[in-house]
Amino acid sequence: MARSVDPLVVGRVIGDVLDMFVPSAELIVHYGQKQVGNGCQIKPSQTANKPMVRVGGSRDRANLFTLIMVDPDAPSPSDPTFREWVHWIIVNIPEGGDAAEGKELVEYMRPQPPTGIHRYIFGLFKQKGRIEKAKTLAEARHNFCTRRFASENELGLPVAAVYFNSQKEPGNRKR
Repeated sequence: MARSVDPLVVGRVIGDVLDMFVPSAELIVHYGQKQVGNGCQIKPSQTANKPMVRVGGSRDRANLFTLIMVDPDAPSPSDPTFREWVHWIIVNIPEGGDAAEGKELVEYMRPQPPTGIHRYIFGLFKQKGRIEKAKTLAEARHNFCTRRFASENELGLPVAAVYFNSQKEPGNRKR
């Protein structure tokens, strides 16, 4: 059920965005037929629609989870306080359920990396109880900190994470 954190360490997900944790839940993410695996490549055109996200386990509706999707590789050189770009936040996802059963706090925004390779990280956190309103949300998507959000909303360490890489697709050149 639980995956190793080794690919997350190698991909600098642990360190840049998340603290070291012991995986204790299963997080399954699909864009269409493509399952997200740590470090896999997914084209931005494949991410236009929200992914299907499922939290593995029995259908225990008492266990609720928060999903956070961020891009830590889009820093603003003019903004030294930049942390991460938040792409999606969903709370109250039941164990054994999918993201559509939760409450979307930040609407999904498809990845559109401007230059270079970007990591898109899905972090899953177990909630202590139902969340009706997050204690703190960034006013702008580009000034988000997963660690701060988790701390302020009493989520603790993640229980699962997965990430993919993406880069800008070359345009069709007409001559």
